[in-house]
Amino acid sequence: MNVSYAVASGSARIVLNRPEKLNALSPALLRELSDALWEADADTRVHAVAISGAGECFSAGYDLAGGGFDAGAPLDPGAVPRSGRTIDDDSWYMERLQALRMAIFDMHKPVIAQVHGHCLAGGTDVALLCDMVIAADDAVIGFPPARDLGALPNNMWLYHCGPQWAKRLTMTGDRISGADAAKIGLVMKSVPADVLEQEVDGLLRRLALIDPDLLSTNKRVINIGLELMGARTLQRMAVEMDARGHLAPAARATMRALRENGVRATVHARDERFPDGVVRVDRPELRDETGRFID
Repeated sequence: MNVSYAVASGSARIVLNRPEKLNALSPALLRELSDALWEADADTRVHAVAISGAGECFSAGYDLAGGGFDAGAPLDPGAVPRSGRTIDDDSWYMERLQALRMAIFDMHKPVIAQVHGHCLAGGTDVALLCDMVIAADDAVIGFPPARDLGALPNNMWLYHCGPQWAKRLTMTGDRISGADAAKIGLVMKSVPADVLEQEVDGLLRRLALIDPDLLSTNKRVINIGLELMGARTLQRMAVEMDARGHLAPAARATMRALRENGVRATVHARDERFPDGVVRVDRPELRDETGRFID
């Protein structure tokens, strides 16, 4: 099982459960996550849902070593599956994965992301679709693959923290702490790591006091407002922009490096060019010629 699922006291808790892989998002995990979310939405005992990660982090991103999307066996044995080589194939496969993640946005009941440790790349695609994000102060949030692999296939950053911070973070791939993320609205709130679970439990208990039909009404009103601001259309466009980004020379070079050198070496080579690759929200960012902070 790639996710665990439990219901108690009016709430469902879904845990990304690949701690040995830092909860890297595989197609199988995303399918199980989507199924669990819709199960919670159908269960009349459940008022709200929390998503968290097992082990040391929420999620370190997509499982780059695990292969692409498995579309499953075709109904017609004579079917010729997409090769994945064209830009339309690329968009098609990513749209299939996006549909699984969008359960968070589309389901009627509220979903809280409980973020600790690393929440990187695909981890942010899950967390930022949630209705509320509560992070540990020392959580690390960012999308480093934007440096060399493409665009963000889900992009709720704009709606959480506005265009300037969304550009600052996604154009550089720099990371931000949970505490600083709360200051700019990227997450709703940050708390010390040792009380994060109690904080989320407390909010779940309060939501459990509310009629789930009323919770649904208020979630859907606000999400329709986001849709009127283009949020759903932007998610579709984000996938297509990511497919376009995969054609960039830098992205082609990185994909070749992943095949030849593996994930660990390729990511290390990319990120060593960005020492101290974090943002400071309310302090100067003065760096030396190597990119390290001058304090």
